[in-house]
Amino acid sequence: YILVKGHICLRCLKEESMELKLLDAGSIYKGFEYPKEFLKIVHLGLTDFDFWYLMDYEHAACRIKGLQERYPDRKLVPFARRGDNDDIVCFDIDRGGRVQKIHDFASSGWEQRKDYESFWDWFREAIDEMIEEGEYDEI
Repeated sequence: YILVKGHICLRCLKEESMELKLLDAGSIYKGFEYPKEFLKIVHLGLTDFDFWYLMDYEHAACRIKGLQERYPDRKLVPFARRGDNDDIVCFDIDRGGRVQKIHDFASSGWEQRKDYESFWDWFREAIDEMIEEGEYDEI
């Protein structure tokens, strides 16, 4: 991946070139780096898990600004959103990069949904939801 004017470009060079521009959250929270596990799934082009979608630069930039306003005591880096409600998942700067499921737009103090030890723990749950509850009519 490379840093390009405020975002990170990751390219997956397959038959079609896919690109997901990521927010350079390290410019907002000094020292923050996306976990290698997260960068791996982006590099592989795994960005849509039926209910959950990885956020591109524009969505993450909008959400991080809103999170800072709504929850000023928290340092969260959003990276995925759920398509059917206001849940998002974020890396938590103050908790060593643990992943937090947040019900965005909830009143401060009521936003927390779930705490995950690692990115892989959230990813497994997102994949399990897709397998168990997925819509197969659209295929």
